[in-house]
Amino acid sequence: SQRSLAEITELIHTAFLVHRGIVNIGELKSCDGPLKDMQFGNKMAVLSGDFLLANACTSLAQLQNTKVVELISSAIGDLVQGIYYENSKSSEENCLTDDIGISTWKEQVFLSHSALLAKSCQAAMELAKHSAEIQDMAFQYGKHMSMSHKLHLDLQPFVKESSSDTMAFSLNSAPAVLHQEFLGREAWIKQIRDNCAHRHCRNPPRCACVFRQLQEAIKAGKGVTSAIDLCRSHGKRALAALERFPPSKARATLANIV
Repeated sequence: SQRSLAEITELIHTAFLVHRGIVNIGELKSCDGPLKDMQFGNKMAVLSGDFLLANACTSLAQLQNTKVVELISSAIGDLVQGIYYENSKSSEENCLTDDIGISTWKEQVFLSHSALLAKSCQAAMELAKHSAEIQDMAFQYGKHMSMSHKLHLDLQPFVKESSSDTMAFSLNSAPAVLHQEFLGREAWIKQIRDNCAHRHCRNPPRCACVFRQLQEAIKAGKGVTSAIDLCRSHGKRALAALERFPPSKARATLANIV
């Protein structure tokens, strides 16, 4: 049933969240706590995530629909690929930010954030025996809704008014990627280094001193406004996909999520 599919999707999502909690032992410092505790925590994270994933796969098989199994299996593959890319990039030494444009950013975000929801929406329509056209509209809704949500999260450090310290943000977030695209790669790297007060710092983006200056620089550029426009665009495309469905309470609820 569609409810079972929703539970399976949530199990898979939770399993990957647990796996993301694995700590890189090599980067730990003495102040982080006993090494044995971290090692035990890593083992539990792996086992717990695998347990959830195994249960999800068992429940998926019980749906007895090969098309649904194919869709969700491919979504799991997309998740693995997206997370592998994130980890491989973050582990590179002296890597300030990824040298990517917004189109590549979209591809990566689809793999790590949107694929599971988009394909689950499509699978739900398959279970209800809707046409291929309706299934595609459900896929488009899930894809664009999750993309809009990710952009919204990326924008928060740049648009949220707060009297507290600078909110943490990723230099590979959408506003930063768009800022780099407008500014140029070389100028962006120079801006990162120039904004760091500690000239001997080996990794400027991880210094607390650099984030406030970079945040202000990104705010002053076109990256934030472009990210806002992109967020609205994906939201509108999600709503447009919903318009293909007949009016109902369920459709109104899905529209409110966007």
